[in-house]
Amino acid sequence: MKFDAFIEYLPKIEKEKLLATDAHIKMAPLERITYLQDGHYLDKNPRNAAVLMLVYPKNKLAHIALIVRNTYPGVHSSQISFPGGKEEENDFDLECTALRETEEEVGIPPHRIKIIRPFSKIYIPPSNFLVAPFLGFSEENLNFIPNPDEVKRVLEFPIASLLDEQTIIQTKMTTSYATDIQVPAFQIDKYIVWGATAMILSELKELLKNTINS
Repeated sequence: MKFDAFIEYLPKIEKEKLLATDAHIKMAPLERITYLQDGHYLDKNPRNAAVLMLVYPKNKLAHIALIVRNTYPGVHSSQISFPGGKEEENDFDLECTALRETEEEVGIPPHRIKIIRPFSKIYIPPSNFLVAPFLGFSEENLNFIPNPDEVKRVLEFPIASLLDEQTIIQTKMTTSYATDIQVPAFQIDKYIVWGATAMILSELKELLKNTINS
């Protein structure tokens, strides 16, 4: 998808219905499906977090960025995710959280990003986070500066790859709650994107497909 075409779709993207669980479940590990029920996690008092799906032009094509996290003690060590993190006391709202974390992790300041809309929140059982994804864009060519304390590298890939059904695979993973389980995933270059990040991407993918076909 050319970036200019993505911009032309923005009015539809802003109004298109979110599919929430119907989209998340397509990329959810079997063991996670029970956690997709609305409100089931509220008694666990989850912590709030936010991530940013950032779309931008690269070689005239619409791209989106993911990060490979550094290895560290914790459940999200070495995982592929969106820029983002937990809500801080000084954050005005979760949109502010997503923008602040994006600047801290990959060096893109908020004034270079326009938020399009929030997406459906998703609960992360291993870390007890309730994550609010936001879709945003920048009309500039971006030069990412990964924070070496948190980010190993930035993965840039065209949205056309997300829309290609050939990028979906089934693979075995060992997780914090199971060993050698079969999970759906997106294969982007040599990287396997699964779990919550894949589920969020699935909602974006379904929204874009519906937008393009409407």
